[in-house]
Amino acid sequence: MARATYSVLYFINRTKLNKDGKATISARITLNNQKTEFTTGRLVDPESWMQEAGRVDGTSKEAKEINSYLGLIKSNLMLKKRELEEQGYELTAHTLKNAYFGLDAGSMTILGIFKDHNEKCRKLMNIDFAPGTVERYEVCYKHVSDFIKVKYRKNDVLISEVTPMFINNLEFYFKTTRKCAHNTATKYLKNFKKIIRIALANGWLKKDPFVNIKFHLDDVDLAYLDAKELDKLMKKKFSIERMEQVKDCYLFCCFTGLAFVDVASLSNEDIVDNEGSKWIKKRRQKTKNWCHVPLLEPAIRILEKYESNPSCISKGKLLPVLSNQKMNAYLQEIADILGIDKHLSTHTARHTFATTVTLANQVSMEVVSKMLGHSSISMTKKYARVVDDLIKKDMQKIVGMYDKVLAN
Repeated sequence: MARATYSVLYFINRTKLNKDGKATISARITLNNQKTEFTTGRLVDPESWMQEAGRVDGTSKEAKEINSYLGLIKSNLMLKKRELEEQGYELTAHTLKNAYFGLDAGSMTILGIFKDHNEKCRKLMNIDFAPGTVERYEVCYKHVSDFIKVKYRKNDVLISEVTPMFINNLEFYFKTTRKCAHNTATKYLKNFKKIIRIALANGWLKKDPFVNIKFHLDDVDLAYLDAKELDKLMKKKFSIERMEQVKDCYLFCCFTGLAFVDVASLSNEDIVDNEGSKWIKKRRQKTKNWCHVPLLEPAIRILEKYESNPSCISKGKLLPVLSNQKMNAYLQEIADILGIDKHLSTHTARHTFATTVTLANQVSMEVVSKMLGHSSISMTKKYARVVDDLIKKDMQKIVGMYDKVLAN
């Protein structure tokens, strides 16, 4: 077995000084190539700090006190490390630091860990996390918090209380009290599982409560507009300005395949000239993949319609896109007015582009995948349906081919 590597290093940041010109002394724990840091609470004159030795130079009373305190930290960390090893915890740099500060596995709570995770995600929004991802974690946190209050009559539970039974009860809560469909409940559980992985990695939880739980998503055939419904929507004019804007934004998605969040952020920088034709070249917010879409005439006309829109100009955007919730509410109203018996949402426009606008007109799956900004063609297949008109067109190729054989 490889020997564990362990060290404690003290350092200062010479670029961050307080008003007295002093730097904070920080400690870095390295354990099996994992690192974590914390501040010691002690300040030092940068000129008297010996970086290689990790101590203050000199024999003054202040220097002796600081060096003695730093030595005490090292001793207490070593004692805590041995204690954790004897108790059988999975030892990591984070585990050791938390144990040193009294945040051992016995005092860590699931909502505390979840809240810390969400706060970090929010700070990394638009850097490592899309806004939609951050929102999903926050919604999941609220649901788990409500579940704990209903099931356990507490505001929080210790991480050690999260057992396989806890997970089963949580799934039951999602599907009954929250009325979540199977796929929605599964996605919430996947979000929650990340929090459990954090607890396991830091040694706060000894056994994985998800160990025997397998996730699966049911196949869902989401709605999309067929050619006749799309034509009906294009010809409809609404006297109410807000309804007309929602229709236009939806149609723009139908003819570009852009997701709602990407249309909402669409600006002039995303429109490029490609040998005389206009294209959208934009990195998707969800996956960070590039999507390259040549603009069809209906999409160009919609953009021209809102070139002078005051709201678009003030926000630096190309279309007057409402919130996703308001868009979906108006879209369902539009569907009722047009007699379209389908549950329309902003995402059905993306399905309409994949199915009715492109694949039904024999655009290749590979090209559609590139325009949608998918990482692989297998993702595109989830959107695509082989519509009846396309089947009919292909079958016409063999109509009459076997008539004589049957007659004989």
